[in-house]
Amino acid sequence: MNWMKRYWWKLLGVGILMFVLTFGLLSKVPTLNILNETIRNLFYHVPMWFTMYALFAYSVYHSILFLRKLNMDNDLHARSAAEVGFIFGLMGIATGSLWAKYTWGTFWEPRDPKLNGAAIALLIYLAYFVLRSAVEDETKRARLAAVYNIFAFPMQLAVTYIMPKFMISLHPGSSDTVNFKQYEMDSQLRLVFYPAVLGWILLGFWIFTLVYRIQKLKIISENEED
Repeated sequence: MNWMKRYWWKLLGVGILMFVLTFGLLSKVPTLNILNETIRNLFYHVPMWFTMYALFAYSVYHSILFLRKLNMDNDLHARSAAEVGFIFGLMGIATGSLWAKYTWGTFWEPRDPKLNGAAIALLIYLAYFVLRSAVEDETKRARLAAVYNIFAFPMQLAVTYIMPKFMISLHPGSSDTVNFKQYEMDSQLRLVFYPAVLGWILLGFWIFTLVYRIQKLKIISENEED
């Protein structure tokens, strides 16, 4: 029973995603203007961004802890969470581009602030990884990365969520389009969407724990060689 107490959240995440993948494809969805059957991508595209935000927030939390305690393990947590969050951001853009192709007729609308904001957000975190690789001293690298990470999170939140709300965009939730909450989301759609958000977040943190452990074992191995 000890393993159940330790891994219950992983089992919950797998169970939820199995439900989402099954009912997300087979359940009946409302007929919405333009979106039609592509509304099913709501179960995948939007949760990717929720997961990215959650992982980036967790990364910032450990960056703050590092600056307070100067514990390198906090830096490793921050780095690993940022890496996994970045991957989910890429998947968010990929699923969004696929959705755009079937609703807007193009994979990418270069004038759309929401799409450009998503690209800028990933570039912000790409700079975070470049900064880490450019500094050789371990402690100095961790300090610079932590400070940058603390500023990077609100910047990416601003360009992906706050600013597009006040700009003209094809994407739902901007100043001239309705939010998804204002669409006809019947009980069947909500039944899949909300669990999808939780399921993908749990999967994201599971992947994070694996990345963290791999990186930690790598550091231990390098220290033993030295």
